[in-house]
Amino acid sequence: MADVIVTKFGGSSLASGKQFKKVKEIVTANPSRRYVVPSAPGKRSSDDHKITDLLYMCHQLADHGIDSGEVFKVIADRIRGIHKELGLSVDIESELHRVRQQIGSGASAEFVASRGEYLSGVLLADYLDYPFIDAADVIIFSEAGILDREATKAALEERLGNTSQAVIPGFYGADSKGQVHTFSRGGSDVTGAVIADGVGADLYENWTDVPGFLKADPRIVKEAPPIERVTYKELRELSYMGAAVLHEEAIFPVRDRGIPIHIRNTNRRDDAGTLIIDDRKAAGFEGVTGIAGKKDFTVISLEKTLMDDERGFFRKLLSVFETNGISIAHMPSGIDSVSVIVPSEEIRFKQNKVLEELRIYARPDAIQIEDNMALVAIVGRGMVRVPGIAAKIFGALAQAKVNIRMITQGASEMSIIVGVENRDFNNAIAAIAEVEF
Repeated sequence: MADVIVTKFGGSSLASGKQFKKVKEIVTANPSRRYVVPSAPGKRSSDDHKITDLLYMCHQLADHGIDSGEVFKVIADRIRGIHKELGLSVDIESELHRVRQQIGSGASAEFVASRGEYLSGVLLADYLDYPFIDAADVIIFSEAGILDREATKAALEERLGNTSQAVIPGFYGADSKGQVHTFSRGGSDVTGAVIADGVGADLYENWTDVPGFLKADPRIVKEAPPIERVTYKELRELSYMGAAVLHEEAIFPVRDRGIPIHIRNTNRRDDAGTLIIDDRKAAGFEGVTGIAGKKDFTVISLEKTLMDDERGFFRKLLSVFETNGISIAHMPSGIDSVSVIVPSEEIRFKQNKVLEELRIYARPDAIQIEDNMALVAIVGRGMVRVPGIAAKIFGALAQAKVNIRMITQGASEMSIIVGVENRDFNNAIAAIAEVEF
C-alpha cells in the first residue's frame, strides 16, 4: 500500500451531497489518501450548470455594471444544499457573503472563477475533518501568471511538513502580491500533480466520472475497452491527438519524479481504471495501447530538385510558418519533396500570404495545398519494431475502403500516423480498432 496518496476529485464527483458522500467513502477507505484536491461542483445532470461557468457569468455581469445577484443565488443555493445535506458546521453563509462582496467590488475574472474550488474545499475539509489549506498559500505563480514550481515546492514543504492530512482546492494559486491566478480549465488536475510532486507522493489518484482512458473514442467505437496501463509518453501521444481525460499539463510534475497516476471512476470504485506509469518501468510491446485522431488539417506540399543538398532550406521553410504564427503538426519529407501539415484553422485566413512567402523564400519548383485531411495515430510502446503491425493497419484501412493520403512514423518509435480524408475519419478509427495486433 502506498504511504502517501494525493487524491484529486473532479467536478462531477462533487456535484451534489450524494457525490460528496462517495468521496468521503473513497478517502476514508485508505488512510494513505492524505492530501485531497477538490474541483468546483460540476453538473448534476446534462441540463445543469457547472459552478465555475456560473461564476464566470457573475464576473461578466459585474464587469458590465449589471447586478449578478440572480446568478449568484443559483450558486449559493447549490452550496447551501450540499452544506445542509451533509449536516456541516462550517459557517458557509459568511463564506458566500464574502464571495458575493468580492464579485461586486471588482475582483478579477481569475479570482471569481477560483471561488468554486475554494467553496468546494471549505465544504470538503469540514466533511472529512481535514485541515483546509488555501491553494493561494501554497501554489505559487509569478506575476505573469506562470507557475513557479520551485517556490511552490518550498511553500508546500513549509506548510505541509507538519500536516499529515489536508484539503487543498484545485485550479488556482497566487503570486507574491496575493493576486490569484488560475490554470486553464480542468487545471485542478495540474494542482493535484504539483502537490504530488511537492510532497513526494507514492501515487497520484485522479477520480472522475469515466472509467479511465479508452482504447478509442466511444462515440466511434462502441464499447471501446479501457486502457489499464499506459506510459507517460504514450499518454502524451494520445493526448496530443485528441484523447482527453486528464489535463495535458498534469503529466509533467509527476513524470519528473516517476510518480504513477491512477485514473479512477468515483461512481464505479471497483473498476481498474487506467494506471499511467514511468516509461522506464514499462515492458516492451504489449499490443496497440490506443487509437486517437483529429480532423481538419491542411497539407502544403513543396517539390524542389536537390532540396536535400541546399543548406538553410528547412530553416527558411519553417520561418515562414513561425512568423505567421502557425504551428506544424507533422513534416514528412523525401529527397526532393516535403509536406508541411498544419491545423486548417491556423492557416485558413493566411493561406495566400503563406504561399507567396514560401515561393519567395523557399523557391520551390512546385507547390500544392490540400485541405480536409484527418490524422489518425496508432500508439503503442515498441510497436514500430514489431514486424507486420503496419501491414495490418493498412490492410484494415484498405478493406474499409479508406484512402491513405499520408503515412509517417513518430520520432518516439511508438506511433504510426496515417492521414486520411476528413470524411473517412470515423471509418478509419473503427477499422483499426477491429484489428488484433
